[in-house]
Amino acid sequence: MNRRDVSALAGIALLYLLIESLGVTCPIRFLTGISCAGCGMSRAWLSLLRLDFAGALRFHPLFWLPIPAAALLLLRPRLPKRVFTVGLALCGALFLLVYLIRLGLPGEIVVFAPQEGLIWRLLPGPIGKLHP
Repeated sequence: MNRRDVSALAGIALLYLLIESLGVTCPIRFLTGISCAGCGMSRAWLSLLRLDFAGALRFHPLFWLPIPAAALLLLRPRLPKRVFTVGLALCGALFLLVYLIRLGLPGEIVVFAPQEGLIWRLLPGPIGKLHP
């Protein structure tokens, strides 16, 4: 990981801290009304810290996936390009598959409610709340 990567991660962390301090826990859900693919990940790790494995799996079944993904990124210079590419693609595909499954299931953790998002509410006419 080079200095530019560390700076980018620090910038993202600061942005999320600022957004969180304004009461927006997930900017994607705030804007779109649709939970992001990582929805429940923080709560899953907090459950894991309390040794509540069932709770961790309930909040996000792939809570463990950032560990191998981070290992791939950290070991990238030492790994064959094909191993890195396939490993990262598998992590991404697994994350996307689980997200799509969770999006189709009823529940409180992953929500599909575009009408609750800021973008929808700002739309003019009968779709959003703004009217000409």
